[in-house]
Formats: sequence, C-alpha cells, structure tokens
Amino acid sequence: MVPKRWAKRAVTRNAIKRQIYAVSADFFHTCPQAAFVVRLRRGFSRQEFPSATSRHLKEAVRAEVIALMQAGCGQR
Repeated sequence: MVPKRWAKRAVTRNAIKRQIYAVSADFFHTCPQAAFVVRLRRGFSRQEFPSATSRHLKEAVRAEVIALMQAGCGQR
C-alpha cells in the first residue's frame, strides 16, 4: 500500500510499487508460499528525491524492500 499521504505524486507511488513487485519476484523462489503486505509508513521527501524516476529513489526503495523481505523470509 502506498497512500497519497506519503507519496503525493502518482508517478512516485507507481515507481515504488514497481520496485516492490520486482523485489518480491526475486524472492519468489525463496518463499514461494508466503504472502506479504508492504505498507509505506513514512514519506519520501521531494527535496531528497526530486524525480520519481531517479535512480536514487529506486535504490532507496529497493534496499528497504529487500531488507523487509529478508526479515520476512527468515534470511539475514
């Protein structure tokens, strides 16, 4: 879930969702029977991430989602 409250622009929300889908596909073979709910709980600052398609935003989201998936699958 990526609410408007934390990511104002639709393009930013969609970019975040695409990263979540990509990382979860990478973890499909590790946890094939798992179901995860990923919820954005804090905002992505437009000052820090001015462009929704920036590599910096994608890397930040990807790193957080990988950490969440590893914790959820019991990996470290």
